[in-house]
Amino acid sequence: MDGGVVRINNGSDVFVVRACYNDDGADLLAVAGEHSVEVFRVTPPISERIASFHLGRRVTALAWSPRSISPSSSDDWVIEITAAASDFSLHLLTKSSTSSENMFAFGGGLSGHHGKVNDMCFCGGRDQDNARYVATVADDKMLMVWDLHPSLDISSGIPSPERSMGTNVSSSPRPRPQPTAYVITFPHPLVTVNSHQFSSKEFLVSDCRGSIFLTDWRSDPEQSEQGSWRQSSVIELVEPHALSKSLMGISSQWTGFAAWRQDNIDIVGATYGSRFSIWDLSKPQGGKPSQTGISFPEGGHQFRWCPTNPDCFAIASQSPTKGAVVHIHDVNYVHAQPHVINIAPRPHRVRDFDFMARRGNPALAVAYGVEVVIFPIGVE
Repeated sequence: MDGGVVRINNGSDVFVVRACYNDDGADLLAVAGEHSVEVFRVTPPISERIASFHLGRRVTALAWSPRSISPSSSDDWVIEITAAASDFSLHLLTKSSTSSENMFAFGGGLSGHHGKVNDMCFCGGRDQDNARYVATVADDKMLMVWDLHPSLDISSGIPSPERSMGTNVSSSPRPRPQPTAYVITFPHPLVTVNSHQFSSKEFLVSDCRGSIFLTDWRSDPEQSEQGSWRQSSVIELVEPHALSKSLMGISSQWTGFAAWRQDNIDIVGATYGSRFSIWDLSKPQGGKPSQTGISFPEGGHQFRWCPTNPDCFAIASQSPTKGAVVHIHDVNYVHAQPHVINIAPRPHRVRDFDFMARRGNPALAVAYGVEVVIFPIGVE
């Protein structure tokens, strides 16, 4: 692959990549590995590292804050990301044009998750609160919505340290209140959580067994049983084949990945096993998908909508026997053969991928092994 292709060698295995979808941050990419989160500004054919956060443990999930602004868009730029680590701790990572890297830890120990954190996202909507709340989902069956800027500090009285790299103690930021969490429990381990620009009160949550929940996290807990997904769930979507396999105990492994189409709040896509499914919430059909298809017979993982070409979505192969492969589909032609992108031969496999949000030809950022390759679709 050449011509507009950017390669980043992380030096250690890459586990998570997340592109910034903010209009003012469309050239930003976060890359997470065994010990750190690196932030790059990608302007083909080059990439420039603009921030580095050393957490000292493997990162399992990332989310970009709506506050993030690229240096390409403003001299007043801001990098703000949340990260989950393998010890279930959460971290708010910040850097700006006027401050160096800061890492603020929260949500660890008894107050947070006690299973692998699989996904996270900031609150949707377009008001100022969309950068205040961040949702996390984990193997412990819990959706936790964190208030990053609580009005009251209800911690144990010991201020949480906020570390500033490259500065002395006297110039470090003042300790900040520990974020508080609203918890909703579900029946099974949770895999993904999505927010939408058109809603500030709902999260789309998928579990490992074939169910997807549209959850109103702002519903009044006094009006319903605290912490119950049944009371908080507005709509439940079902992938029938995945659910039936899990109920019969023949599912080969827990899988599932759901995504909300960002230009249309009624469209949801997901992949479970070999199948992908599309739901149209304006036509409920008892929660069953309106369209289904097969992308990888041996199993796909991760489903992502393209932010710049909304009819387009991508699924990666789960099997290392196929190598690192991504299929690109068009929602208008779900039964047509996908556009196949072979990134690397076996035994490589796609660990994670995301669409870049920059305008023009859609581009993918794909992580495999120690590398991330960013390339426009169609360039092979």
